[in-house]
Amino acid sequence: MQFGRSYEEFEVGAIYKHWPGKTVTEYDDHLFCLLTMNHHPLHLDTHYAEGSTQFGKNVVVGNYIYSILLGMSVPDVSGKAIANLEIESLRHVAPTFHGDTIYGETLVLDKWESKSKDDRGVVYVETKGYKQDGTVVCLFRRKVMVPKNSYLEARGGEQPGRPTPST
Repeated sequence: MQFGRSYEEFEVGAIYKHWPGKTVTEYDDHLFCLLTMNHHPLHLDTHYAEGSTQFGKNVVVGNYIYSILLGMSVPDVSGKAIANLEIESLRHVAPTFHGDTIYGETLVLDKWESKSKDDRGVVYVETKGYKQDGTVVCLFRRKVMVPKNSYLEARGGEQPGRPTPST
């Protein structure tokens, strides 16, 4: 299984469809809210959400959806990253509810070689998250510093640091 890409493997215009999707449960949403101290009743209080919001039910906290999508993209985009440089934009464009399944895909918008070090480059990507019915729920753009093949070769190849089993 591939885990990330080197600079040379990225092509502008390529789309990576992340698999599998993730069905968001009430437990997932509430745990994320509690771990991050986001106690807004829209996410945690069913009675409040049913009677006091336009949705009539709890909405999954947006940063959880972003986190799912970011994690989904790691094997295709940033699994070999040297650094995540910037989240340029993050937009939540539709709500996600308990029981929805999130899918994601990433488009390579641009790439360029590092000006300061010749063994790496930067890829500029947009990740799109959507629900089981195709409704787009989240979009974000980011810049990731990734190694060139020469960087990987100098540090142990495809799986640096992996030990050899003793017999």
